[in-house]
Amino acid sequence: MIKAGIIGANGYTGFELLRILGRHGEAKVTAAASRSNAGTPVADLYPALKSTYGDMLFCDANISLFTDCDVCFTALPHAASAEIGGILHDAGVKVIDLSADFRYDSLRLYEQTYGVNHPRPELNEKAVYGLPELFRDKIAGADIVGNPGCYTTASILALYPLIKENVIGRNGIIIDAKSGVTGAGRKADVGYSYCETADNFKAYGVTTHRHTSEIEEKLGVTLSFTPHLLPVKRGILATVYADCSSDADAVQAAYDKYYSGEPFVSASTALPELKWVRGSNCCRIGYKLDKRLGKIIIISVIDNLIKGASGQAVQNMNIMFGLDETQGLEPIGEYL
Repeated sequence: MIKAGIIGANGYTGFELLRILGRHGEAKVTAAASRSNAGTPVADLYPALKSTYGDMLFCDANISLFTDCDVCFTALPHAASAEIGGILHDAGVKVIDLSADFRYDSLRLYEQTYGVNHPRPELNEKAVYGLPELFRDKIAGADIVGNPGCYTTASILALYPLIKENVIGRNGIIIDAKSGVTGAGRKADVGYSYCETADNFKAYGVTTHRHTSEIEEKLGVTLSFTPHLLPVKRGILATVYADCSSDADAVQAAYDKYYSGEPFVSASTALPELKWVRGSNCCRIGYKLDKRLGKIIIISVIDNLIKGASGQAVQNMNIMFGLDETQGLEPIGEYL
């Protein structure tokens, strides 16, 4: 049985990690840290977890409580995750980081984007970008994985095969992405309150969103990325526009080359909706060619808390420990 720890377990991604690992079968959460809830029963904060976690208490983020773990999920603000993750790595614990600290190849780009100095730059070179469908072999041998976020997962999976196979143009790519409110995390902020988000729809971070640099680095292109806040709890829907002179057969062949046989990612001409993937670890990609304008329009959907965060983190854990990659993960969306 894999002993798993979670540092930053009180947020929505922490809840999903607790929920998924609670039914995993090959892994067990032995410590769940929350500075703000230390000493509080997990089930007091999240009653839905009562049957699985009983009287388990949130602990403080004391490293000594996690050094006996086989793997630790760090879900902390940037820089703090790398510092704690580095200490755990030094103690022989595998680390799956849900912050941005180990996602970038370029330290300069990371530091420029987040405005901090990386606390463990020497470990950044060892870290592997945790997008299983593209980097599975490297993840299998990794001790540190930088788990991609929700916008980046939906965007990169939609574009990577088409760029690598030269099916689309590399210039003028536009990503118009929308997220459910849980993408902002579990925090008290008037901008994410019910009265501000219900029956509303708005763009934010226009030309300045941090995920732009991460997407560009992984795809090797410069593009335009604009996020929007949807009046729903969960889900990402990214609409991508690119120049394309190829036909549908070439587009589908590119997707099939990378995703054929993948348990959680598929692409077709059917345009997906959020309810297709909500509650699952799936990414569904659909596309249409606009021959009149020489464009392709791609729709990519994921559950931001699952494939965009905790589910993908568990998928990475499964790969790192040689388990069935789908263990504990839901392949079917809730739909309703």
